[in-house]
Amino acid sequence: MSVLSSSFAKYRTSTNHPSLTIPPVRILCGPVPTRRKNNTDQSEERRELVRLLTGKITAEREPLLKTLNKHVKHLRTEHCFLLFEELGKQDSWLQCIEVFRWMQKQRWYIADNGVYSKLISVMGKKGQTRMAMWLFSEMRNSGCRPDTSVYNALITAHLHSRDKEKALAKALGYFDKMKGMERCKPNIVTYNILLRAFAQARNSDQVNSLFRDLDETVISPDIYTFNGVMDAFGKNGMIREMESVLARMKSHKCKPDLITFNLLIDAYGKKQEFDKMEQVFKSLLRSKQKPTLPTFNSMILNYGKARLKEKAENVFRKMTDMGYKPSFVTHESLIYMYGYCDCISKARDLFEGLIELKAQIKPSTLNAMLDVYCINGLPLEADSLLERAISLQVFPDASTYKLLYRAYTKANLKELLDKLLKHMDRDGIIPNKKFFLDALGSSRDNSKSATTVVTHSNSSQNFAEPQLKN
Repeated sequence: MSVLSSSFAKYRTSTNHPSLTIPPVRILCGPVPTRRKNNTDQSEERRELVRLLTGKITAEREPLLKTLNKHVKHLRTEHCFLLFEELGKQDSWLQCIEVFRWMQKQRWYIADNGVYSKLISVMGKKGQTRMAMWLFSEMRNSGCRPDTSVYNALITAHLHSRDKEKALAKALGYFDKMKGMERCKPNIVTYNILLRAFAQARNSDQVNSLFRDLDETVISPDIYTFNGVMDAFGKNGMIREMESVLARMKSHKCKPDLITFNLLIDAYGKKQEFDKMEQVFKSLLRSKQKPTLPTFNSMILNYGKARLKEKAENVFRKMTDMGYKPSFVTHESLIYMYGYCDCISKARDLFEGLIELKAQIKPSTLNAMLDVYCINGLPLEADSLLERAISLQVFPDASTYKLLYRAYTKANLKELLDKLLKHMDRDGIIPNKKFFLDALGSSRDNSKSATTVVTHSNSSQNFAEPQLKN
């Protein structure tokens, strides 16, 4: 039995009372005392109410203001903060402004920087830089004085812009302005945001300049500072620069955490510097930290890309021997690994095994199997699997159609393309400009979808908003 199949097998399977002297009853005037709820209970109640509201707004299509007015007695600022987050995730940034306008009309509303920082942050994530700037002006008009948190949110909003060069220049402009204002002095969050942004832009000179600037202040870099910069350099394949930051981290007596180990393992794996990757993994095992599924998923996938099947299978065996249960991302990493190693039948057997186990197949797992067929020149098998998807209760998403459109176009398969477009029309997916750019963009290659597997598996290590870590 193979390593994979043997590891998979682990987962198939009325009272008399003595008389009492009753003490005199004390009658108390005033409200009956109640047990105070702890912060966790209150937080969960707020989230439950917000889930109810967003469900009514999105699923039932109930007008936003009508929903808010129905629950006006229970809603406060903290509920609105959660609403901003939920609506932001659904790209409903205009509704965030509606909630804000509704807030301003309530008796309990008091204008403060926290509300504006939150909204500016939401607008930035959605690429609405102009709206973020309008909120900044609105804040000043309402009598609030900007502070460091507001400027941090504003810098982050600009960094989400498409024009990265202009965004970085704007960010540095705000950074310099902050230095001249007592209430708005840059803090470690400001440096973390800027350092990571310039590392993402491959601008190591500016990163070194910011580190020198940081050394001249009373502010000490933290674990998020170093992890954020190393992660950005590592994802860009800038191993030497990443190692330079690691040395700086050690000189500051800052101990690596699990995120540090995982990002180093992933960066070395992607560059196929496996000796270093294995050395970091051994250090992780010797440390007080413990590997996580993303650790193993990354190693499996990167060994697979290098066509080192036995090493990848050994990692999977070690993972299961240590008591880790494979996640859907692990399965996707294995499917891709076998696909890269020309073991299509093993990839198919793994996928079919998940179906036999009646596991819930996610669209991303379907995409992994489809992509393996496509990168191995088997478009007819991909088309056949797509036809089966609905009967398997797996529903394709936009990324499914993008990868197939790319593969069919590359192979000049007009008949399959026409068939795919009919499927898209049936599922209500309109191939707009963004669809074609994503599907046919020159920057994409066959490894892009596989890279998404590891990115997804490391989602708990997201550095996109370093200010939230502090």
